[in-house]
Parts: sequence; structure tokens; C-alpha cells
Amino acid sequence: MSAVDAEAALRGHRVIPVYTPVSEDEAVAVARALSRGGIGAIEVTLRTPKAIDAIAAIARDVPEMIVGAGTVLEVAQLHDAQRAGAKFAVSPGSLDDLLAAARDSGMPYLPGVATGSEVMKSLQAGFRLLKVFPAEAINARALIAAWQGPFPQVRFCPTGGIDAERARDYLALPNVACLGGSWLTPKGMLERGDWAHIEVLARAAARL
Repeated sequence: MSAVDAEAALRGHRVIPVYTPVSEDEAVAVARALSRGGIGAIEVTLRTPKAIDAIAAIARDVPEMIVGAGTVLEVAQLHDAQRAGAKFAVSPGSLDDLLAAARDSGMPYLPGVATGSEVMKSLQAGFRLLKVFPAEAINARALIAAWQGPFPQVRFCPTGGIDAERARDYLALPNVACLGGSWLTPKGMLERGDWAHIEVLARAAARL
């Protein structure tokens, strides 16, 4: 069975904010601010007890936003996120059971890779859009450029330590389909409820 084409699901959305929620209300406010700024997809990390409820709230109240689940570590989390309304899922690594579950569930899925062996494993499972993590820590710009030769059929979504300035360099690589970054949802702005400033950051990112 072939994996669902995650690149098709996210096509046109090149900058994907990575956001860790503390409440449903905050999640909806963040999604609306990003949407007003021209961002159409968001990765909600499953790092807090509120994450699944936040995904459901965004899917319900901000339907124009493509909401996905990040930091998916277990098959149960994948299924919970899908039931909540997530349209894609992302993991920091590659596990056989998650690759199989994502393929069988029909969920667009980005397994995480940091080595050539992980790329090959994901390819063998039918996945063509892969998360590269942690991007800055492993000098992913050079790595992704080098992978274009042996893996011309693969597209990448680098995430981890990327800011607005670095984003331009990543997006210039021909085999980068999109990237993830938390610079669009900085902790201080979230704590202050500064949705207007988040909208400004989103507008700048959308222009990338």
C-alpha cells in the first residue's frame, strides 16, 4: 500500500508554524492570527495535555487552517490526532509501527530523518516528504543539498532551530518543499496574548 502524499496535502504552504498549546482558546487565537497573516497550515505539538483538544478546537473554529499534529511518538497519538481533526502528522524520527500506521490510516505523514539510512527506510515505506530534524543542530542545509544526488525523488521539511533569516536559505534549496519553525509563535507573545504581533510575523513569513 502506498503512503498518502503529504506534499500534496501541504502544497502551497511553505512555512508551517510549530506551536505548543496551553489551552484551546489560545490555540484558536493563534490559528486565527496566523491565518489573517497569510499562513495556511500549523503543526500543533503533542507536548502538553491540551494538545489534542487544541487540534480539535482549531479544526472546528478555524476550518480554513490545515492543522497537523507534531511530536507524534506513538501509534495511539497518531490515531487520537486524526480523530481530533488533524490533517497531517509529523514525527521527530522514524519507527516501523508509525510508518505502517500512518500508511494504513490514510493520514498524510512526515517521518523524521537525520541520516541516509532513515531516508531509505522512509522511502521503502512509501513516504516522499520527510521532516529533517533537528535541522540547525545537524547542519541540515548542507545535508539536504547533498541528499539531492542519491535521493532525487524525496522532498524535505527541515525543522528545528530555524528562524526567519535561516528560512530563506532553506527554502532556496530545490528539494525543500516546506519548513517548520517556532519563531512565528514566540513564548513571550503567547503569554501576552499579542495576536497582532503574531499576525505581523505571519505576514513576513508568508512573503518568504
